[in-house]
Amino acid sequence: MIPIKDSNRGVTFAVRVHPHTKKSAITGELGDAVKLSLTMPPVEGRANEACIEFFAKLLKVPRSSVTIASGHSSRNKVIRVVGLSAKEVRRHLYEAD
Repeated sequence: MIPIKDSNRGVTFAVRVHPHTKKSAITGELGDAVKLSLTMPPVEGRANEACIEFFAKLLKVPRSSVTIASGHSSRNKVIRVVGLSAKEVRRHLYEAD
């Protein structure tokens, strides 16, 4: 189970992104990170935007509630979600599997 951290600035968790795949989906875990396949290529921030959109839909929160806290130019990212508890995020992530 991946670590999901709760703080006064929101809930954070690690993601390993695999861009330019056939389907956008959570495909498992890689170490302490959620493994996420995205259809968008890593060009001009399109994969980052797709990552934010994916988690906003999955977690059923407004797009503005999801940000990339770190790793904008890396496959390894930290996602921050405002408005949900760590328990709620974990439930949504593991329902997707």
